Amino acid sequence: MRTFMTVALGSVVALGVLCMAVPSGQAQEGAMVEGAGYTMFNTESIKGSDTNKLEKDPVCDRSKRPSIGKVEPDEAKPGDKIVIKGENFGSKECFHGVTFSAAPKDKIEYQFVNESTIEAVVPDAKAGMSFIIVVAGGGSAQSKPLLIQAK
Repeated sequence: MRTFMTVALGSVVALGVLCMAVPSGQAQEGAMVEGAGYTMFNTESIKGSDTNKLEKDPVCDRSKRPSIGKVEPDEAKPGDKIVIKGENFGSKECFHGVTFSAAPKDKIEYQFVNESTIEAVVPDAKAGMSFIIVVAGGGSAQSKPLLIQAK
């Protein structure tokens, strides 16, 4: 009797799985779904390009990671200007910014000089050691510590 009940129950479960209907709002595998050919977000597909816009857009090389070689001077007070020297800072359009670990939320005033030099103003931060972080198109780089002196 136990074997008969196990076989009967198994057959009912198997039959129920085989007879499940696919909801009409979902596509089956291999079915064409309108709008999925070029985009899934109801936006117009690319139909050419604007040459003027392409010429003005910067090309940021993401394969070249920036690095900081030297920060001069290595001691400064809030408001002093420092010079960050390194490589692969990219172009002015691809450079994203400078941050001090001692003042991570402060907006840092900086000037992009060239792809290897940035000038920045030391923020009003607590005296002590601080790292300088530069963010460019290829990533970010951290300096050796800078001593921020008391005002």
